[in-house]
Amino acid sequence: MEDDDLQQELRTVLTGCARRGETIAYLELAHAAGMQPPHLVHSVTEALEEMLRTDHGAGRPLLAALATRKDGLMPGRGFFWLLNELGRYDGPPEGEEAIAHYRALLEEAIAYWSADSAGGHAG
Repeated sequence: MEDDDLQQELRTVLTGCARRGETIAYLELAHAAGMQPPHLVHSVTEALEEMLRTDHGAGRPLLAALATRKDGLMPGRGFFWLLNELGRYDGPPEGEEAIAHYRALLEEAIAYWSADSAGGHAG
């Protein structure tokens, strides 16, 4: 799958999750987007990092925040390391501070990407 096609598939799946107010685990997202083995979780997290950079650069809430570890609670450490690199978070990748920051980002992303106009945002 081409990178642009993959990004569009991931955005479509994640926008649907936003509309339902749900998160999705990395592996489940990879399957829903039609990705093929090997290394599904690694491939989906790389694509999510690119999506995060794109949304950050465009000043949009971070749609990638809807993708989580398999426990469904929050993204992995790499999400927070990238937020730190982008100047969007200056704290540890785990613990209460990370949870609070993530919840705020998740609420913002769900509100933005689930809006009726989100179809225009998703592309």
